[in-house]
Amino acid sequence: MFQVKNLTITHKKDLTTLVEGLSFTLAPGDRAAVIGEEGNGKSTVLKLLYDSALAEPYAEWTGEIVDKGLRKGYLAQELTPEELALSVWELCQRTPAFGDADPRALDRAARQVGLAPEVFWDGRPMSTLSGGERVKLRLALLLLGRPDVLLLDEPSNDLDVPTLEWLEGFLLGSQVPVLYISHDETLLKRTANMVIHLERLRRRTLPRCTVSRTGYGEYVERRQAGFAHQEQKARKERAEYDAKMEKFRQIRDKVEHAQAHVPGYNSAGIPNPAEGRLLKKKMHAVLSMGRRFEREKEDMTAMPEWEEAILTFFDAGRSAFPAGKTALRLDVPELTAGDRVLARDVRLWVTGPEKIGIVGPNGAGKSTLLKLVADELLPRQDIRAAYMPQDYGDLLLGDKTPVEVLAPSGHKDDITRARTLLGNMKYKAEEMEHPAAGLSGGQRAKLLFLSMVLNGANVLVLDEPTRNFSPLSAPVIRRVLADFPGVLISVSHDRLYLEQVCTRVLELGPDGLKEAT
Repeated sequence: MFQVKNLTITHKKDLTTLVEGLSFTLAPGDRAAVIGEEGNGKSTVLKLLYDSALAEPYAEWTGEIVDKGLRKGYLAQELTPEELALSVWELCQRTPAFGDADPRALDRAARQVGLAPEVFWDGRPMSTLSGGERVKLRLALLLLGRPDVLLLDEPSNDLDVPTLEWLEGFLLGSQVPVLYISHDETLLKRTANMVIHLERLRRRTLPRCTVSRTGYGEYVERRQAGFAHQEQKARKERAEYDAKMEKFRQIRDKVEHAQAHVPGYNSAGIPNPAEGRLLKKKMHAVLSMGRRFEREKEDMTAMPEWEEAILTFFDAGRSAFPAGKTALRLDVPELTAGDRVLARDVRLWVTGPEKIGIVGPNGAGKSTLLKLVADELLPRQDIRAAYMPQDYGDLLLGDKTPVEVLAPSGHKDDITRARTLLGNMKYKAEEMEHPAAGLSGGQRAKLLFLSMVLNGANVLVLDEPTRNFSPLSAPVIRRVLADFPGVLISVSHDRLYLEQVCTRVLELGPDGLKEAT
């Protein structure tokens, strides 16, 4: 049994408490999804549970992890640059379980993830493999170690729809408990039977952990219904309290007025202390009533607290694209990667304000095609195009902070606006001044999104736009992009995004682009 007791994690640099009092147990058959906004400590939790040394450079922790004797398989969110430079064979050799495995075990592990056994001896650099191929290979290497528990950080990233469906089957068929992070809402709804929700309330200063032994869809519904019920009850109690307090204030004011105007003598000129004593007793009773009401206030149902949603939108006036105007007419006889031909006769014709979604198997050349689209559109003067690749590194301008990225002029008004926009995206003050390249994937995605908003782009070229947004933020992004009045050309494997945002979905194959079925 894998158990976590009262885990609290604190960031060393700013002493921020990321996670507080997290406790849960994993048993065979459990598929526990860790969800939460970007920067809330999800990946840090998985690192600690696998090997505390991975998080030691930046985090401190207290609590207890009961995992004695358990073999743990950990899938990091991304390969390091060093690992990407290795060949498949070289990466396999670095895995101890690979060297100890016999041919039958290698064959079994490869087939378990849908790969041919000879993949282990592939000489291709890891960087040239598709996202799906990388995930499958790394999972196969994990399985060689015969883990008792799997810890998977964003295994659904970069997977095409068929591979996502394969991953769903893999998770559902796992014989060992799985703790995983994913931004794919469809995957979560279909696979999770337990939810661990990490939140940071009150402007990201108060951590809250919720553990629910329900499916993801049921958890979200119960959470929303619970909040709605609690809010209704809290508002009713406050209305009743306000009515009682208003009546109390009227009585108090009446007694205070009488006390201020009580005569010291009666009509015969004789002292009259009795009336003063009576009013004093009345005031004592009134004040006792007020104290009782204050105690009642302390026992009232609290208003529900949840993590504030991100807020952003495009200026409809600046971002509008004329209906029917041609935005792109691209004709690519051969789509290539190095000396490989990925597709032939690729034709893409887009008019305003279409929203195009491009799908296809991993390795089909979707990102390569999107880069060609960006190269075609970005230099044009008759449109304002913006490009979000999968890898944000080249666009984050080295050590520049988010404020510097959004306000390169350094003008006071521009800086103020940048801070406001970042605050709406739930950046903390210290994150606004942190080098952008060192932020989480989700925070960097938010930054690039804001840069497109500020530039007033009317043509967006987006490679997996919801990839790094939490399942609770992604609906906001989908809604913003669905309402975007310009042209949208995107690659996505987010099934909800394709359904809710795109007006056309095209599939890239060896023979070019076809309408997706």
